[in-house]
Amino acid sequence: MSEQQTVQKTVRFIITRQDSAESTPYNQEFEIPYRPNMNVISALMEIRRNPVDASGKEVAPINWEMNCLEEVCGACSMVINGKPRQSCTALVDKLEQPIRLQPMKTFPVVRDLQVDRSRMFDSLKKVKAWVPIDGTYDLGPGPRMPEKKRQWAYELSKCMTCGVCLEACPNVNDKSNFIGPAPLSQVRLFNAHPTGALNKGERLETIMGDGGLANCGNSQNCVQSCPKGIPLTTSIAALNRDTTIQAFRSFFGSDQV
Repeated sequence: MSEQQTVQKTVRFIITRQDSAESTPYNQEFEIPYRPNMNVISALMEIRRNPVDASGKEVAPINWEMNCLEEVCGACSMVINGKPRQSCTALVDKLEQPIRLQPMKTFPVVRDLQVDRSRMFDSLKKVKAWVPIDGTYDLGPGPRMPEKKRQWAYELSKCMTCGVCLEACPNVNDKSNFIGPAPLSQVRLFNAHPTGALNKGERLETIMGDGGLANCGNSQNCVQSCPKGIPLTTSIAALNRDTTIQAFRSFFGSDQV
């Protein structure tokens, strides 16, 4: 392709916009000059620099969320050509045109492509997805995790709370209070930690309640869509075993953690 042909080539976008949380969504088309190795984020930044739609009409700049631009923070999640994914790693050259950008439907829309992911963060608080160490004084080194366990636990720690697995899951919607795959996988992660295991029973009891593990329909959409390849369904299967044991302990009583 000659340099002149490269300059003349354009990329067409159809973007679902929403002026506010309460307003009706609508589609708007944009056409921008093509550049090699362009990703969706760079295309959105180009539109923001010159917010003119495909008909030449000046419009309000598009609103979306981004941070790291290297698939680590999870902030730039959106639905691209019908698939939830990270827009920073979605390359224009590998996408069918026109490229359709939509906000994730699982979360409330703030404006345009930006959504409120509080539902997921509230679920992480609900299951205590952290290692509970109080105080700022030096407690000394904690117990070590066996290497075999550390290797699979590291895979679970790659979760960047992007919300893609919740968007892909048919059981996470506005008519369900299912906490979703990501918080469940984090339960397994922090229960595996030697110090986090102190709250293992509490976490398991939480996901045994309403909106927890029983709401999973095992569609396996989550593991197929996860940008980090986290074995979410493996975690869910392991938690099914753990909660069964926890149910017996709760019923018959046990002095074991």
